[in-house]
Amino acid sequence: MMRIRGRIGDWPVDLTVELDAQDWAQLAQHIAPEAVAGAPPAVTPTPDNALWQTTLELLRNAGQIEGPQLLAQLAALAGGEVAGKRLLVRLRHCSQVRMEAGADAPIYHWAGEQA
Repeated sequence: MMRIRGRIGDWPVDLTVELDAQDWAQLAQHIAPEAVAGAPPAVTPTPDNALWQTTLELLRNAGQIEGPQLLAQLAALAGGEVAGKRLLVRLRHCSQVRMEAGADAPIYHWAGEQA
């Protein structure tokens, strides 16, 4: 999944595009090798990596969010509760995320980029 945000003239754009591995491969065929030759090596775009980046962006944009609400959003994003729980566990171990005990549920905080 890839999220594209910006503006086209005066119109705001917020677009989410879902691509599977075959779509990424097909897209890569249309990129000229010389356009990529001078570029630094990039992480190979995979559905898992795109989902993780979207997960981080979700928390970054929220600033903080309670665990049950975050799980619901991640489950919807990942296509199921099990996949959402995997992302939640991964967030717990991410250096960019801080957890705190809330009254009824843990609260996930965006801690920012860590050097």
